[in-house]
Amino acid sequence: MDNRPIGVFDSGLGGLTAVQALRELLPDENIIYFGDTARMPYGTKTVKQLRQMALQDMELLAERGVKAIIAACGTVSSTAADVLSSFHLPVFNVVDASVRAMAETQGSGPLGVIATRASIESGVFKRRITQLAPEKKVIAVPCQSFVELIESGHSDADDPQVQKCVAESLQPLRDQNISALLLGCTHFGYLSEAISGYLGDDVKLVSASYCAAKSMSSYLKARAMTGGTGRVQYCTSGDVRDFSQNASRLMGRNIAPLVSAVTPMEVDKL
Repeated sequence: MDNRPIGVFDSGLGGLTAVQALRELLPDENIIYFGDTARMPYGTKTVKQLRQMALQDMELLAERGVKAIIAACGTVSSTAADVLSSFHLPVFNVVDASVRAMAETQGSGPLGVIATRASIESGVFKRRITQLAPEKKVIAVPCQSFVELIESGHSDADDPQVQKCVAESLQPLRDQNISALLLGCTHFGYLSEAISGYLGDDVKLVSASYCAAKSMSSYLKARAMTGGTGRVQYCTSGDVRDFSQNASRLMGRNIAPLVSAVTPMEVDKL
């Protein structure tokens, strides 16, 4: 058994979908989640900034004794893959497993991808899916506004602001009659109900968060690296109260007692 925790990081709240997936797949694992809310959104940063931030986020988690890391950020995963893969701990991104899942989906329609602007501009999702399924047409659409929507407290499917934003952003995909849609930003899982309501239940949604968590689960089990007490800790580089309130809303329970600020020394390294 390996009782060291799993580390998960993201720019803000989106990576909590990866935590939820890990709790489902590996309920006994200890988890440390880092939300870098002081520096979000990541989707508007330069590639150079993203590469540096990815390394800093991983180092922060490594210093807290994690055994493996999920980079629960589509932007980092698509622009700094080599930084992640060369780290001294096993690191799982949200691109590798999710593009495989998309390539394996059934259906005659095109495949859709939504992610942050930086992720879409990198071309990684579209290129990787096309390599695995060259017969499929892939349509990639940036949905940066979804991140701000969720971080500001809007995620319910019956929220008029959510419905308006989803319709405006996803109309090109609905017009193309896509058969599957990759949620390439971990934030977007919180809009799944609204997205399905707009595109229709026939469109299969593939969660990048769940794919990454499943890949990590298989890795740890195969190497007898599982173990823990099911404890989850949260830390943020931003305002603890704001993070606690917003995370509790999305998680459906009060996690405030489990949230702490990163230490001043750790902040200096970011």
